[in-house]
Amino acid sequence: MIDIKPLTIENRIFIAVVVKLPKTTLLAVTSEKGYIMCGALDVHLLNNRLKDRKIIAARAVGVKTIDDLLNAPLESVTEEAESRGIKKGMIGKEALLFM
Repeated sequence: MIDIKPLTIENRIFIAVVVKLPKTTLLAVTSEKGYIMCGALDVHLLNNRLKDRKIIAARAVGVKTIDDLLNAPLESVTEEAESRGIKKGMIGKEALLFM
């Protein structure tokens, strides 16, 4: 099952996506410029093999719901996200406001 819903943070609209797969659930919240995602996100791949795309993204681990993702500290961020002020340890919803 795929669930897609709008989400408002400080009067800005984001899109929350939940994809239920066997034995796991993928979680993401996206803006027009970037996204935060659960532990399935491969930040190393984005920073290295896809570096030319300048992807603004961050990853939180151990999250089970969109609310968890929004409130969890970020475990890793892409270099492009970091160049925009998004830092490891920042909570998810804070990072979205930089996107």
